[in-house]
Amino acid sequence: MTKRKDSEEGMSTEEIMALRSGIAAFETKQFVRAYQLLFPLAEAGNLESQFRLAVMAQNGLGMVVNQKEAVRWMQTAAEQGFDLAQHGLGFMYMQGECVEQDDTNAVYWFRLAAEQGLTGAQATLGQLYEEGRGVEKDLEEAKRWYTKAGF
Repeated sequence: MTKRKDSEEGMSTEEIMALRSGIAAFETKQFVRAYQLLFPLAEAGNLESQFRLAVMAQNGLGMVVNQKEAVRWMQTAAEQGFDLAQHGLGFMYMQGECVEQDDTNAVYWFRLAAEQGLTGAQATLGQLYEEGRGVEKDLEEAKRWYTKAGF
C-alpha cells in the first residue's frame, strides 16, 4: 500500500479543501497559488504537499530554483514512505540533480518505491541491475523488476 492513498487521512475539511485546491493549481500550472496552498500543509507534515513543493523547487515552478529546498522536501516525504518522493529522490541521486550523484543511494530509494508497486521505479531498478549501476550487474534481477513493471 502506498502512502499516496493516505494523503487526506487525519486532515480537517479545510485542510482537505486546501490540499485539493493546491493540487489542482499545481496541475493547471498555477504554481504561485499552489505554493500558497501547499506550503502550510507541507509544514504540517502532508506528504503529497511536501512532494509537490520539492518538484516546484527543483524545477523553478512558481519560484526560483532552490535545490536545497527540493532535497529537503523530497527527502522528508521519501523518509516517511511516500512512493513518488522515494522515486523522485532516486532520480536525484541517479542523475546527480540537487545532490551528489550516487548510484547506491539511487538504488536504495528506487527499491523502496518499487516495493510499493510504483511501476516507474520498478522499471528503473531493472535498468540499474541490467547496467550494474549501484548494484552488482544481475540480469535475472533486472528481468524480475522489468516483469513486475509489466515489460
